[in-house]
Amino acid sequence: MAKEKYDFTSQENRDKYRHTTSHILAQAVKHIWPEAKLAIGPSIENGFYYDIDLDYKITDQDLLKIQKEMKKIMQANYPLERFELPREEAIKFMEEKGEDYKVELINDLPEDAIISFYKQGDFTDLCAGPHVDSTGVVKAVKLTSIAGAYWRGDSDRKMLQRIYGTSFPSQAELDEYLNKIEEAKKRDHRKIGKEMDLFMLADEGPGFPFFLPKGMIIRNELENFWKHEHYRRGYEEIRTPLILNEQLWRTSGHWDHYKDNMYFTKIDDEDYAIKPMNCPGSILAYKRKMWSYRDLPLRYAELGQCHRHELSGALHGLMRVRTFVQDDAHIFMLPEQTKDEVTKVIQLYDDMYKLFGLTYHIELSTRPEDSMGTKEEWDAAETALKEAIESIGAAYVINEGDGAFYGPKLDFHLEDSLGRTWQCGTIQLDMQMPQRFDITYVGSDGEKHRPLMIHRACFGSVERFIGILIENFAGKFPLWLAPVQAKLCTVTEANAEYAKKVAEKLEAAGIRTELDIRNEKIGYKIREARNARDSYICVIGEQEEKDDTLSVRSSKVGDIGTLTVDEFIAKLTEEIASKAM
Repeated sequence: MAKEKYDFTSQENRDKYRHTTSHILAQAVKHIWPEAKLAIGPSIENGFYYDIDLDYKITDQDLLKIQKEMKKIMQANYPLERFELPREEAIKFMEEKGEDYKVELINDLPEDAIISFYKQGDFTDLCAGPHVDSTGVVKAVKLTSIAGAYWRGDSDRKMLQRIYGTSFPSQAELDEYLNKIEEAKKRDHRKIGKEMDLFMLADEGPGFPFFLPKGMIIRNELENFWKHEHYRRGYEEIRTPLILNEQLWRTSGHWDHYKDNMYFTKIDDEDYAIKPMNCPGSILAYKRKMWSYRDLPLRYAELGQCHRHELSGALHGLMRVRTFVQDDAHIFMLPEQTKDEVTKVIQLYDDMYKLFGLTYHIELSTRPEDSMGTKEEWDAAETALKEAIESIGAAYVINEGDGAFYGPKLDFHLEDSLGRTWQCGTIQLDMQMPQRFDITYVGSDGEKHRPLMIHRACFGSVERFIGILIENFAGKFPLWLAPVQAKLCTVTEANAEYAKKVAEKLEAAGIRTELDIRNEKIGYKIREARNARDSYICVIGEQEEKDDTLSVRSSKVGDIGTLTVDEFIAKLTEEIASKAM
């Protein structure tokens, strides 16, 4: 067995390690079910999978059996030996093993492709690699789930069984990861959203979430905060139509590059589209008049409702929906203002994310294959983004070929309390749409010139950001966002009138308050308030009524003790005003 602990710090090493684990999984499956046919088994983020064609339906109990066999293979410490075969020999080799899927993969390779295999003990798999040196390098494995997967993602092809798993260089690291997964399940925004009665999803509208009264409180507070931060930074708010005609989307390029993700309708026998993005409407707002160079930069902000056709299998609570409000802004500027404007947007994002205690990393996404414009235009745009981000000393990584079809972008990946990352904020530099819509300004020379354009969104979508916050805070929101800031629970019905007077006083101070004066045991009331993640739970009994006090418990820190009503109001008012975490 390998003695030194495997270096798991780089993504390349993690991929090699987990790709090797997928081969160990495939070998174990073949030991148990020799008739199984193998498809593909890549490493993925935080794990790996292997697609299996097997008439027997693998169960959760079988995963334990497979895992046990995998451990035997790991203990055997088989070296991974690479070899190559000419195309015809490779096909014959896989045909003799009955591996039809591997034969198809070989046939689809380019004529000049190197066809390589990896052997470990009695098992050989078609694979380009790379891998770790031996099966003994892999120390800790957990098979996590089984799902169906069409061969090559084609619903007209056979449904295979996909076995998911993960692996780590030590049992302690695996246990830590699994504990995080369990914690993530507890924090699932769909579960907490239901318990707190924030939003709902109905069969009558898959991917179209309903926000309920308490969810609307969170949403309105977020949007009001967003508006305040934008107004004080020189943005003007606009609202553009939900439906615009087909010609607009042809001009913008969405018709050619994004049509499959759009919804359409007819009005007066003309074709219209429901907007998937806000930018064309913002451009029309700019184009309504002629601007001078002295007017720029012009910053239009919009909380705009968008609709995108997502596959039903991709829908996930508030994280992946078919309608959402994008917290958009479009900045029209002089070329020489680019660096300053991008820098200001980055600073805005930094301030807003820090308020929620969220850290982030930045990716610069460059020109995709399906893009508009010339290479020179793209090079200039990418250079402008690099210079802006480097001018403030921020770190970033290059994400080759993942830009929008009209320009490069900076993506902000937020990290939550469990270390998970979420792509939210984006800054996209666009040199294409100003040309396509022929928008101009009058320069200092009296001639017409083309402005540059920034597309940007901080939350990404309000719905998704709320989902992230629910999971990050496990439903225990900062007080300024919390739907119920104070819950008053009476010990007996005799305390109801005093509780009502306290509630009136709290509400007059702007504190969102709920009363629980039901004839129920106080322990039951407190449990319900805890499950609802109410920020402060106040118990009111005979002594509290006599002393004009409250017995206070915080959802975050537990029992606080006894406070007078005025002390309690002062404490919450300060916490709300400061937007304290």
